[in-house]
Amino acid sequence: MKTLPENQYDRMSAPRYIGLPTFMRAPQIEDPSDYDIAMIGIPYDGAVTNRPGARHGPREIRNSSSMMRSIHPVSRINPYEQCHIGDAGDVPFTNVYDVEKAHKNIEDFIHLYTSSNTATLAAGGDHSVSLPILRALGHDEPMGLIHIDAHTDTWDDFLGTDYSHGSPFRRAVEEGLIDPKRTIQIGIRGAQNASVGWDYSESVGMRVIFMEDILELGIPAVIKEARQIIGSNRAYISFDIDSIDPAFAPGTGTPEVGGFTTREALSLIRGFDGLDILGADVVEVSPPWDPTGMTALVGASMMYELLCILATAHRLRTE
Repeated sequence: MKTLPENQYDRMSAPRYIGLPTFMRAPQIEDPSDYDIAMIGIPYDGAVTNRPGARHGPREIRNSSSMMRSIHPVSRINPYEQCHIGDAGDVPFTNVYDVEKAHKNIEDFIHLYTSSNTATLAAGGDHSVSLPILRALGHDEPMGLIHIDAHTDTWDDFLGTDYSHGSPFRRAVEEGLIDPKRTIQIGIRGAQNASVGWDYSESVGMRVIFMEDILELGIPAVIKEARQIIGSNRAYISFDIDSIDPAFAPGTGTPEVGGFTTREALSLIRGFDGLDILGADVVEVSPPWDPTGMTALVGASMMYELLCILATAHRLRTE
């Protein structure tokens, strides 16, 4: 583990309305090699198919993350005792009007951290950003994937692009970034005009758990199955805020009723503690559709849960 600064905890003890609003009030990163986990903003929504605004997600999640504290109420994990954690700022885009060039900007920036063996926890941005993150992880064999979402995001081309926010995990399979047989998609729901996304996921071997199945199985059974599918090898977690019912998180581009409560979502993520998770993201928080700021708070809370899981994974890898 990289050396922890003496003032790591002072920032967490200060009044939450003081200082620059970094993710979780963590210090700003200057040298990636000094950190175990980097939290990164990806203010990009150039690949949305419906309501825009997720480009503003990272800033509002940062603001809301000032409400987070250090010690987890259930696991009693303090990620700041286990890891050196910082805020890497936002991806510096040079092109936001060409999806593929924007994705290259994301990949290059994330790679600065993954090449230093620094785990990344990203706040998007639309869900297309998961694809360049997976590219930047750059491992020799495909990873497992825990994908929590209302949609499978395994569509093909849409209105002239192969890289919309509805297709990142289809492209990730095609590029050999994820192993579809070690992929589980949780919370899928909502009517579609065609079944191509559902069909593709199931045809390549992904486990698709629709919301109706979760109601029957229960969260503990879903966690157990996900852990069996992922196994002991490395994996990534991608959390779309629209997996949560819009009653709790209205600020998103493609809301679908009938989703998780926030309590269910927290329990679900907590169930993945101890898996070998390399990185994670929270995407599709769209502040213009978030009149009370609740969605950004939900996004920050999910990031904290993921941060605890990443801290455990780092500790287990370095013991």
